[in-house]
Amino acid sequence: MSVMVYIPSPFRRLAGNQTYVKAEGRTVGEVLDGLGSAYPALRQMIYDEAEEIPGHINIYVNSQEIHTLQGKQTPVKDGDEMAVIPAIAGGQVLTPEQVNRYSRHIIMPQVGPAGQRKLMEAKVLIIGAGGLGGPAALYLALAGVGTIGIVDFDVVDLSNLQRQVLHQNADVGKLKTQSARETLLAYNPDVNVVLHNTPITSDNAMEIIPQYDIVINGADNFTTRYLVNDASYFAGKTLVDSSILLFDGQATVFVPGKGCYRCLFPAPPPPGLVPNCAEAGVLGALTGIMGSIQATEAIKMVLGIGEPLVSRLMLFDALSMDVRVVRLRRDPKCPLCGDDATISGLIDYEGFCGAPFPGHDGADGDQE
Repeated sequence: MSVMVYIPSPFRRLAGNQTYVKAEGRTVGEVLDGLGSAYPALRQMIYDEAEEIPGHINIYVNSQEIHTLQGKQTPVKDGDEMAVIPAIAGGQVLTPEQVNRYSRHIIMPQVGPAGQRKLMEAKVLIIGAGGLGGPAALYLALAGVGTIGIVDFDVVDLSNLQRQVLHQNADVGKLKTQSARETLLAYNPDVNVVLHNTPITSDNAMEIIPQYDIVINGADNFTTRYLVNDASYFAGKTLVDSSILLFDGQATVFVPGKGCYRCLFPAPPPPGLVPNCAEAGVLGALTGIMGSIQATEAIKMVLGIGEPLVSRLMLFDALSMDVRVVRLRRDPKCPLCGDDATISGLIDYEGFCGAPFPGHDGADGDQE
């Protein structure tokens, strides 16, 4: 029987720097013996002096730990996948249930057990439990991101259900944060969902944002958008930003020192010139696309893989299915992150944008 064996990064140097090794055998023991014959140094790591698998090594067949099956006598067949998973100091230990849950991540060489532990240790803040924040939170929870913070103060309205996937019909009238937590935990009870049931303002932004590694912005108004940008910069946090309207979406990633939202848009448009989703509408499915992109970018940043949308702006037109990516640059004259910055702290964003924060003075609290 031909079986593919996943080799974790600490052992790959012992197996010809391969991530996957093809091995033959009818049982787990035979496959391991064949593997050990081909790579004697690896065999010394898999077996102890008594030719038994030591306690700090777990062997999985199709994401099931062999001690829950038949041990080394577990039969294997063509196409099965095995994984050799060692204990690694300095991080969370994956339980058999977690190995099964995240198996499609673990078998990816770009993620693996070490990457999955990074996700489980990560803390991501989501501004708004609406159209963008919903799919972003959902896919982060499914990916196993350990702590997900949600900032929102609004209640679920029937009109939200056209696009906001965290909420259902029975949630109408319920706090969005509460509905969001219930949905995320129903998908993955491992996740720690931290609720900030309040509008984010200049008074609390620097208390909330520094608690997290990455910020995802799902706000639908310029007042909040500039505030979150500035606060993330001052806190030294990566900001995954997206916006949507009608059939168009935009997404980018701001890393302190490599540009910010003010470099892209130095000033907001005059009040009332650019409508929000409540005024102009938005394709519901578009929020899922752009929110999923935000989740993908956050995961890439946690894992340190790929080419995130840093210094790039993705433009998506759902009507034509046209995707464009344009280059952004840090503006040396930016008042926030430029060479001679003039903004040294949070400012009066309501005055700057000419509009109140959502939830203040009757402003609409809906998020995208």
